[in-house]
Amino acid sequence: MKDDHSFVTGRLKSFKYAILGAYKLVTTEHSIMVQFSLGVLLSIAGFYFEITKTEWLFQTLAIGLVLSIEGLNTAVEKIADFIHPDFHSKIGFIKDIAAGAVFFAAVAALAIGCIIYVPIIMSL
Repeated sequence: MKDDHSFVTGRLKSFKYAILGAYKLVTTEHSIMVQFSLGVLLSIAGFYFEITKTEWLFQTLAIGLVLSIEGLNTAVEKIADFIHPDFHSKIGFIKDIAAGAVFFAAVAALAIGCIIYVPIIMSL
């Protein structure tokens, strides 16, 4: 049987692998589970407090940014552990840098969350 390498079939396969990867992240990685749960809670809070469309845009972007960077951090850690399972200072340095990227995304998301929700909560 001949392989079908059409544009549509290729995109559908890519989408399938992306969904599978997201599922693996959410079901196997504790840091992603925490970040995903926070994203769900913030989404519920957004509906509850009836945030504006602009606030939704920033909140959604912040949640997506943190989950994306956390996923990339996980990939870097898995590759580093595969290449060099024992402790090595250069591998540790690489993993620290990847974790630092998550930190920057999380701080930005926290700032966005505070900008959106602190005034709402203070006005209650």
